[in-house]
Amino acid sequence: MSTKHPIISVTGSSGAGTSTVKNTFDQIFRREGIKAVSIEGDAFHRYDRAAMKAEFEKRTRAGDHTFSHFSFEANELGELERVFREYGETGRGKTRHYVHNDAEGKALGAASGTFTDWADFEEGTDMLFYEGLHGAVKNDMVDLPKYADLKIGVVPVINLEWIQKMHRDRDQRGYSTEAITDVILRRMHDYVHCITPQFSQTDINFQRVPVVDTSNPFISRSIPTPDESLVVIRFRNPRGIDFQYLTAMIAGSWMSRANSIVIPGGKMDLAMQLILTPLILRLADNAKRA
Repeated sequence: MSTKHPIISVTGSSGAGTSTVKNTFDQIFRREGIKAVSIEGDAFHRYDRAAMKAEFEKRTRAGDHTFSHFSFEANELGELERVFREYGETGRGKTRHYVHNDAEGKALGAASGTFTDWADFEEGTDMLFYEGLHGAVKNDMVDLPKYADLKIGVVPVINLEWIQKMHRDRDQRGYSTEAITDVILRRMHDYVHCITPQFSQTDINFQRVPVVDTSNPFISRSIPTPDESLVVIRFRNPRGIDFQYLTAMIAGSWMSRANSIVIPGGKMDLAMQLILTPLILRLADNAKRA
């Protein structure tokens, strides 16, 4: 952790909704006049699209049916740790972008499925913001939680996560239901061993729970709306959290455990604003005093 150059890490798997959470952070940064540099987890994939396909086929022929983007070895986690450490020490670093489609490629000047060149962070930023798959990995090789000052997990129940992923990949990326299902199955080993352990390292988890039937996510015609959901917000350390204030400000909320509050799904953005704004301001204030 670094008082002078704080780092915020938002972690969630594919389809979890981390991009939506990023939008909330961006709103807070703009409103409070905080200059944040953002990095994407996809920038730290080890392989571009063509190389990943070749590695995937190679491992499949060798009998490995679990290799995926969730896998530690498919990502440059050592490089991500180096970026966290360097930013915490100096406020500097480098990142790049992974180009998901032609529209992004046109904007970024690179072909779809490739990476842009590494580039230095803009000077004079107040904090670093990470959003991706592996922002709270702690294993024998890396310890990312050690460097992050605020760690957020975005963890919808798994059927909802699959529904969101299937609709996104079908509608935005043109994949078939069968292809998406194959990806989900291949990723299950690393979902269990690489993704979920991170949510024991996070400071706050936001878990959306649908209150409509999602028992067969592979035939769902629509994503449950926020108003068809509840959100369980768990604080790793509830000390200093004013739950009485939160339950008063968020209509329909209640405490389910000493460290957890349940809110209507439609109130998630409000809850994030109320919870995260003072935490972000505290990081920024401490940085200015350092």
